[in-house]
Amino acid sequence: MITVQGFEGRRVGVLGLGRSGLATCAALRAGGADVCAWDDSPEGRAKAEAEGFSPVDLTKSGSVDDLAALITSPGIPHLYPAPHPVIAAASAAGVPVDNDISLFFQALADSDDAPRVVCVTGSNGKSTTTALIAHLLEEAGREVRMAGNIGTGVLSIDLPGDEGVVVLELSSYQTDLARRLAPDVAVFTNLSPDHLDRHGGMGGYFAAKRRLFSEGAPERAVIGVDEAEGRYLAMQLGQGAADSRVIRISSGQKLQGPGWSVFARKGFLAEWRGGRQVHAIDLRPLAGLPGAHNHQNACAAYAAVRALGLAPRQIEAGLASFQGLPHRSQLVGERNGVRFVNDSKATNVDSAAKALQAFPRIRWIAGGLGKEGGIAALAPYLGSVVKAYMIGHSARDFALQLGATPHEICETMENAVARASAEAEPGEVVLLAPAAASFDQYPDFEKRGAHFTALVQGLAEA
Repeated sequence: MITVQGFEGRRVGVLGLGRSGLATCAALRAGGADVCAWDDSPEGRAKAEAEGFSPVDLTKSGSVDDLAALITSPGIPHLYPAPHPVIAAASAAGVPVDNDISLFFQALADSDDAPRVVCVTGSNGKSTTTALIAHLLEEAGREVRMAGNIGTGVLSIDLPGDEGVVVLELSSYQTDLARRLAPDVAVFTNLSPDHLDRHGGMGGYFAAKRRLFSEGAPERAVIGVDEAEGRYLAMQLGQGAADSRVIRISSGQKLQGPGWSVFARKGFLAEWRGGRQVHAIDLRPLAGLPGAHNHQNACAAYAAVRALGLAPRQIEAGLASFQGLPHRSQLVGERNGVRFVNDSKATNVDSAAKALQAFPRIRWIAGGLGKEGGIAALAPYLGSVVKAYMIGHSARDFALQLGATPHEICETMENAVARASAEAEPGEVVLLAPAAASFDQYPDFEKRGAHFTALVQGLAEA
């Protein structure tokens, strides 16, 4: 656990008592702070009490006025669509509002032997890129801690020793609020519309991501340039075309110029520096990184660890041993020549589009709680879909947007897996890529993916 200093004997509020909130409470208490913990849910407050924290109702009038700071969890709105009442009260009282990511960087600033820190943000591919960076470093013998949006509260980790690295996945919620950001290497994967209600639109969403670079001033910036926002960010950060502090990455285009770039085309990763190719890797045999979207993740991770000093041959060996993450293009079974792939994390059309481009003949399971616009934007990517099997709340709405693509309304995951597996032919892929949130039928995308996986395993046993 990391001890947060600077608040000894002072009242500090912690709003939201999930995984990161409880880790924040413990880190503040270890530093001598008087922790005032609050969660709107009785379940959250009960968890805090089990950890030895007595909840303090921060919603009461005047309860935040004498706080030295209010530390809030990322899922709680602080500006749009409307600030949480406790955050609004803190802002009105002039109380600084911050988060655990900022406290982490403050703790490193007070340390004499701080580890190197890599931060990964973007719309899609953050988790895979983060996990891949950690894997490559570990395979090369470096001590690594992985935390942040990927599931571990950053203040709950123990800092690694000499030559160690902390790898953080950061959401737009986390980068938007943190008062202090100071990564050594910062990675921007890509940008597509998401969480727009929390950021007041696309401009606010990009601005939240951009803070990791403008506020953080990383030594190296790894920037995906396949969208206009990434190209703009790379241009702003670079001091010229040959500036090696910016490493441009792409999946699908050859990057020109004298600078440092890593790109993937036709299944091959290439690193270029100073106008010449330095190294190349064939990504096509890598089972843990299928499809162009994962090739972009591979480029981002490759660039990040190159910036930390790993040699290309070390990276190549690490890429070959990477197994991928659950619920992200995860091969969960094969039966009678048919592969079953769990991409439950494909909760928006952009990530679903990438999944649909990864395989040539697909039995596509999609649906759930649809987002604005439905799946209309997926029309250019339906050529590989042999048949679609629609589930969940938006099944019928999605079906109306499929055009001539054969489809069936299945309602439930059980029916969809049964029908798709019965009709699939050798060489085809049964792909769960919902293009929708899970909350109509499942508490989260993990539970949805786990259900799909269990049903597939049941097929193998039948």
